[in-house]
Amino acid sequence: MKIRSLIGAVCAGVLIAASAAALGADAPSNIAAAVADSGRPAADTALDGGRRPAEILTFIGLKPGMKVVDVIPGPYWDRMFSKAVGPSGHVYMFLPLEIAKAEKLPVPPNNSAPFPNYPNVTVNAAPVNDFSTPEPVDVVWIRQNYHDLYDPFMGPADVPAFNKKVFNALKPGGVFVIIDHSAPEGSGLADTNTTHRIDAAVVKKDMEAAGFQYAGEINVLRNAADTRDKLVFDPSIRGKTDQFVYLFRKP
Repeated sequence: MKIRSLIGAVCAGVLIAASAAALGADAPSNIAAAVADSGRPAADTALDGGRRPAEILTFIGLKPGMKVVDVIPGPYWDRMFSKAVGPSGHVYMFLPLEIAKAEKLPVPPNNSAPFPNYPNVTVNAAPVNDFSTPEPVDVVWIRQNYHDLYDPFMGPADVPAFNKKVFNALKPGGVFVIIDHSAPEGSGLADTNTTHRIDAAVVKKDMEAAGFQYAGEINVLRNAADTRDKLVFDPSIRGKTDQFVYLFRKP
């Protein structure tokens, strides 16, 4: 489990497996501005080379005016979401109370804005099984934590019910973005609470069961040198794990 401290979208039609070079060169102006935002801390921008935000935000199609939910949120991405969707858009930080308890995080009041310079970012804290949004949204995002939904500290979460609530929260055509550490093919859920990885096939099966359509992936976080059997925090692989970036669309 890797949780980023709380205090501290949409490609059209066809399946996409986009190249980093093409997307990096062609990032829309709102995304380029979000990545170049002078308000981002130096500690954040230092991570951009490994996290590839311009390519990923271009891939998911983030546009001004969109409503975004970051499940198990972190300021690195939420600052960029905020700038990319602009003042007419909104970013909802969904903090499961199970995460707050496990990580001993402070829980800000619901509807509070934790980042003064990003007033369109607000908090929604609740048990994971009570996931909801105050309005229909365009994007739901979960990064490196989908596997945690299956682990004991999460309650456990009712994963099929959670995924269906995400589906219901999205507008027609909205997308669920899932980024996670790859486990060996065929391993299922065996590694979620050990090496903190998940078999990508499980994610695709879960999304199909919830009613989503697979809408593509981007390979900028893939690493063929990762044997997928090491703990994601192992110094030899930390920050360099093989990760899938999947896009699932609500019809």
